[in-house]
Amino acid sequence: MQKTKQEDTFMRADEVAKIFDCSKEYAYKIIRNLNADLEKKGFITMQGRVSRKYFQERFFG
Repeated sequence: MQKTKQEDTFMRADEVAKIFDCSKEYAYKIIRNLNADLEKKGFITMQGRVSRKYFQERFFG
């Protein structure tokens, strides 16, 4: 099954939880914090999803 463009662009809580080996609830908290940072910078965010690019910049440099 091929990923859609949106799946390549955004990460959901289940993927974040798998990366950090944490609960889905904690993954949602991480996403909320990252999206709050993006909103302060003037970006529009989607609830329950985070930009893959921004996630990788913040956690993996």
